[in-house]
Amino acid sequence: MFRTIPRFWLVADIVGGAVGLLLTLPITFALTAGPLSRWIPDGPASIALVVLVAVILWGAAAISRLAPGLALVVAWAGAVLQMACGFSPGPHDVAILGVLFATAAWGSVRLLWLGGASAMGGGILAGVYMSLINDQALIQDAATGLRLAAVAVLLGTVSVLTLVMAWGAGLLWRLVLHGRRTREAQVRAEAVAAAEQERVRIARDMHDVVAHSLAVVIAQSDGARYAAAADPAQAVTALATIGQTARAALSDVRLLLAQLRHREGDGPQPTLADLETLYAQVRAAGVEPRVTVDPTPPGEPPPAIQLAVYRILQEALTNAIRHGAGDVDVRLSWYADAVHLRVCNPVPAVPRQTSAERGHGLIGMRERAQLAGGALSAEHEEGEFVVSAALPIGPVAA
Repeated sequence: MFRTIPRFWLVADIVGGAVGLLLTLPITFALTAGPLSRWIPDGPASIALVVLVAVILWGAAAISRLAPGLALVVAWAGAVLQMACGFSPGPHDVAILGVLFATAAWGSVRLLWLGGASAMGGGILAGVYMSLINDQALIQDAATGLRLAAVAVLLGTVSVLTLVMAWGAGLLWRLVLHGRRTREAQVRAEAVAAAEQERVRIARDMHDVVAHSLAVVIAQSDGARYAAAADPAQAVTALATIGQTARAALSDVRLLLAQLRHREGDGPQPTLADLETLYAQVRAAGVEPRVTVDPTPPGEPPPAIQLAVYRILQEALTNAIRHGAGDVDVRLSWYADAVHLRVCNPVPAVPRQTSAERGHGLIGMRERAQLAGGALSAEHEEGEFVVSAALPIGPVAA
């Protein structure tokens, strides 16, 4: 029955109801040309009843935002008391318009239609009531009966239009509020979706950086352990590679963490120029990448395509280091409208159910290809594990 509203609006409604009562009540007495009631003689009793009716109506208007249903019941009680006492409508009845507005603007769906029915029924009842109390002649013949009926229809039409307009204004405000809430919900949903996409992108980048760097570090550390006894110089070189790879990975991780804290700070992303560094890290891990680029890029590919190619190659080479059994063949073919990429590496005779196949590596590569508008496949073919992708590109920069 009671809604939760800000205290400001509750105080404003109460003050507004009090001001409305103080403004309309004197005007009601000033505009009354005859007796206040058709059935109660003028005197303290009739004045007190008029004041009571006005207090009831404006009290209903004061609580209409807090409790629209209760306000409608109170307003009906005041209107019925006014008609039972035979009082003519006055300026204090304007409070009813505020109650009807509230039922449409803030009431439940049921209360919305009850307010509409009250506007229609109350308008008709008010028209009939006003035609009866304002007509001094009794119905003596057909002419007076028709005149009374015409007056009732006219007054009822005016009353219905007035009350329905107040109710319709509340309905319009209800639609405005609903549209505003819908828009706010849409904005929140879009913000959540954007944040989720950003988290997925950063998680994918984190996986690519950490998985590749750790694979190089593990391969180098294993090699250094075996080489330490036979050739200490190679162990020193391996340890230097481990330090260089770890520092580069730490820099990338710090960049990604900075993006988590500040979404607007994207920072530089890998490009085709960084592929040589990637190949050098793979060689340092003991795997030789045999790279073929045919045809070569006719110009500068879009940055998004460069990033996708780099990350896909990074993950494919990481899998080759961790799970392969030899060197790896890399082929890049840059055409006018697409780039084709193929990475092949031999695998053990009995394929292992690797964590890469169960984890996020292949999923991340497929997602990168799909985000770029292309497709990627990864499967075993005659003793080799083959990753192939096709990414569409637009016109390259000269």
